[in-house]
Amino acid sequence: MICSMTGYAVKTRDLERGTLQLELKSVNSRYLDFHFRIADDLRALEMPLRELLASRLSRGKVECRLNFNAAAARAEQLRPNADLLAALRTMSDEVRAAHPEAQPLSVNEILRWPGMFGEQGIDYAALQPEVLALAGEALADFTATRAREGEKLAAMIVDRVRAMRDIVARVAPRIPEAQALFADKLRQRLVEAIGNASDDRILQEVAVFATRIDVAEELSRLTAHLDEVERVLKKGGAVGKRLDFLMQELNREANTLGSKSAVTEVSQASMDLKLLIEQMREQIQNLE
Repeated sequence: MICSMTGYAVKTRDLERGTLQLELKSVNSRYLDFHFRIADDLRALEMPLRELLASRLSRGKVECRLNFNAAAARAEQLRPNADLLAALRTMSDEVRAAHPEAQPLSVNEILRWPGMFGEQGIDYAALQPEVLALAGEALADFTATRAREGEKLAAMIVDRVRAMRDIVARVAPRIPEAQALFADKLRQRLVEAIGNASDDRILQEVAVFATRIDVAEELSRLTAHLDEVERVLKKGGAVGKRLDFLMQELNREANTLGSKSAVTEVSQASMDLKLLIEQMREQIQNLE
């Protein structure tokens, strides 16, 4: 299976004391890079989540959001903590005695004070099994979206590999004839330029130049690299880095093909190959 580094998933789970929500999303990155957005009360769960995600992912910039929304209090619970109210009043009186200019606490501030309605009784550490189970569900959906995207990208890469093979197959049979015609033109020019030079000297110069413009080796290496691209895609797994290296090799051969070209047809083939390689590179950047 080939996976894209782009993915998204969100899962929720209703518990007795509230609702857990975990969201995963990722974009491409050279390495595995985690960014956690977790409420302070759940911060202790970051390391178990990190270990779980790292066991299933190898590349990508992954953002994980974890929230817990406490359930609304029942009617009989909607009474403020009397002891806490008294303590707040005492502290407020002491502060204002020392600093008369200090403003008293507002009703809103008092009602939002931690523990005023008993919410401090939630044991967040005990939520770890629920959080990890929820993360497992989200990770399954997340991996599935990355796999679907990866399958599409792999198909586009295969299409471009086929297009490159067509270019090589079209150009390769034409190269000997084109080189022979170019060699004849070069021989005529040499004869016109140096006139009384021996035939052996002319033949030697033509042979040297023919070697310089021979692109059979470049075409052979191009075919070998394309074979390797298809082999890597069939094998699956984390293929992004290997394919990126192969794109560099393909581009090197395409550039050499263009620099050694002595005919327009080969020059055009070089340009077409480089365009397809660049398109594949853009798709490979998103593969894990």
